[in-house]
Amino acid sequence: MTERHSAREILALVTDDSTFAELPYPARRSEPDGPLGWQGYDASRARAAERTGEQESVVCGTASVAGTRAVLIAFEFGYLGGSLGERTGDRLTAAYTYAREHRLPVVPLVATGGSRMQEGMLALTQLQRVARQSVLTGQAGLPQIAVVRDPTTGGGWATLGAGADVVLALPGAQVGFAGSRVRPADADPAAYTAEAQVAAGAADALVRPGELRETLGLWLRLLTSPARRAPVPPALGAGDLPATGWEAVRRARSPGRPRAEAYLDACFTRRAAISGDRCGGTDPGMLCGFGEHAGRTVAYAAQTGTATRPAGYRTAARLIRLADRLGIPVLTLVDTPGAANDARAEREGAGAAIADLFGAVAAARTPVTTLVIGEGGSGGALALAAPGNTYATPDSYFSVIAPESAAAILKRPPAQAEPTADQLRLRPQDLVELGVIRGVSRPDEGAEGAEGAEGTEGAEGTERAEGAGGADVQAG
Repeated sequence: MTERHSAREILALVTDDSTFAELPYPARRSEPDGPLGWQGYDASRARAAERTGEQESVVCGTASVAGTRAVLIAFEFGYLGGSLGERTGDRLTAAYTYAREHRLPVVPLVATGGSRMQEGMLALTQLQRVARQSVLTGQAGLPQIAVVRDPTTGGGWATLGAGADVVLALPGAQVGFAGSRVRPADADPAAYTAEAQVAAGAADALVRPGELRETLGLWLRLLTSPARRAPVPPALGAGDLPATGWEAVRRARSPGRPRAEAYLDACFTRRAAISGDRCGGTDPGMLCGFGEHAGRTVAYAAQTGTATRPAGYRTAARLIRLADRLGIPVLTLVDTPGAANDARAEREGAGAAIADLFGAVAAARTPVTTLVIGEGGSGGALALAAPGNTYATPDSYFSVIAPESAAAILKRPPAQAEPTADQLRLRPQDLVELGVIRGVSRPDEGAEGAEGAEGTEGAEGTERAEGAGGADVQAG
């Protein structure tokens, strides 16, 4: 079990000194022993107030977190287990409303056992109020970053916690929908931990208490400082174009070719990753998150050269939809031999996951830019590519299918894979001529996306994309 902090202690831990200002709370007519007349409820609240110094289970206010102002909602677990009642719902509604009125991100610091028994269904329906406030805040283009503490269970986890855009968790915290007193007797307690939620893709990262302010500050800066468009990174590998289709394939499959991590490190000064598809899965072969480029934020989704699994596609779709809602441009890096096609992938919904990503890219209003940095294997690669705004490096290829598979489908002997690669016209320069990509990125020619290439709508022709200091991307 992790160390438990009071509401004021966690606020002091994450906010800049002397910046926290508590918000005024709505008044509600007091009823003897609450709305249900639950005998002893008033006495329980009085003892909780005396023990904690708080009048409700949440403390709401504004503060700076590593220099970025936000609305913070801190749960006081010592007040009736941090439970949600009507007055809690009033405070949460007021806090979210204030955030929208003042264009501020929201940071719930959650520690709750769920809904308050003494208020019955009136307490449970507060979850609907909270969910609506969260949705309205998201629709307003404001980020929500939750920190789940010990414990975070029940409706608090299912709304303020798991419903946030980014979920950070304190190591060792009890996190799960079912609290310890209502689980099956034979349930594995390890499944109800912060670590398990991160592993299952329901939370993004574990953060130690001493690192919370810095980590939250980075996330708040990244999610509130969008760039105009994503850059087209310079190629990090070969600079000359491949002579044949098979050479293009061989280069792209070379173990020494630069991979996604190298491109992300070169492109961003700082970055923060999201993890998981919120459906129980993660894929280390799809790197997603937000990075700082030239002082502004760009979202990224990058394949690492492995066969992409359904969880990877769903995580990328989650990333693109979040970036779109926040007005942050997206850079995607394509590098996969194709989608995972084993039986497990089919059971995990490979087709639906790929369709979901195609839909997210197609619907994005924010600019999406793609660079093919290695293998572009069929639809499993195309799902991550921006229509009309895709570039490629000289050590990459993009094909309807791998040459070996194409030869097999055409009933050709394996030795015919090499000439088949030429017929597929999969080299970067072939793709430019065919109009599939806009240009070839060369080493040391860092360039911005071509003027007019907003969103996923491609500009006409193959003009050169001017970049900083006169650098350009070769377009044929």
